[in-house]
Amino acid sequence: MSQLDIKDLHATIEGKEILKGVDFHVKQGEIHAIMGPNGSGKSTLASTVMGHPKFIVTKGDILFDNESIVKLAPDVRARKGLFLAFQYPYEVPGVSLATFLRTAYNAVRQGGKKGDLGQEMLSVLDFRKMLKEKLKLLDMDESFATRYLNEGFSGGEKKRCEILQLAIIQPKIAVLDETDSGLDIDSVKIVAEGVNKLVGPEMGVMIITHYQRILRYIKPDYVHILLDGRMVKSGGPELADVLEARGYDWVKKEVLEAVPNGHGDA
Repeated sequence: MSQLDIKDLHATIEGKEILKGVDFHVKQGEIHAIMGPNGSGKSTLASTVMGHPKFIVTKGDILFDNESIVKLAPDVRARKGLFLAFQYPYEVPGVSLATFLRTAYNAVRQGGKKGDLGQEMLSVLDFRKMLKEKLKLLDMDESFATRYLNEGFSGGEKKRCEILQLAIIQPKIAVLDETDSGLDIDSVKIVAEGVNKLVGPEMGVMIITHYQRILRYIKPDYVHILLDGRMVKSGGPELADVLEARGYDWVKKEVLEAVPNGHGDA
């Protein structure tokens, strides 16, 4: 069973420290929700885990299956079984979604080492068959795959496209960075239904979100609160309900009260 371990992770962007000592782990088969107010470091955590070059790890480590991946490029991390669904997916005019997905699938499946996702290459016909199966699983029309990648897509369609990528790649650990951001409630339900159809024993999920609403449809095993670049509180799914009712001020107060003299690093 694969596991992602984040140990005392400190990370900066353009010299500014954002992550200030994050400790966290997620296994295949588990759903973890990472919650926190704006500016707490949630998206930085997602980007750092996936190896975005703008985010520099200054202390700590990121382990995947007990191997440090801090110095590995994002594509190598992907081949090992990590996946990131973007908060703001890019538009790529002129490239069909089907072409993009097949290229991504083959890129992830080739050139790996023992323990990675594998080296299974599919022919065009075999890939089309798999793509149709995944589109059907996610209740998406087949015409979706012929459109250019995210061009002219609504916010909900872009996020469904990310979930389709998740279905095709089949990673060991998926990081969903504010997948519910900018979506109306119907779109949130549709995206959540897609995620629920994909998660299982072979896939662990980190759901990064500001609001509790997507967690009404995707039940996490654990909820963690990220505040000022640190994990300050963890609990079960009921913690999300508390945040919905009380906001984050009570957490900030608890953190301040835990610090001697009421000041200093939280």
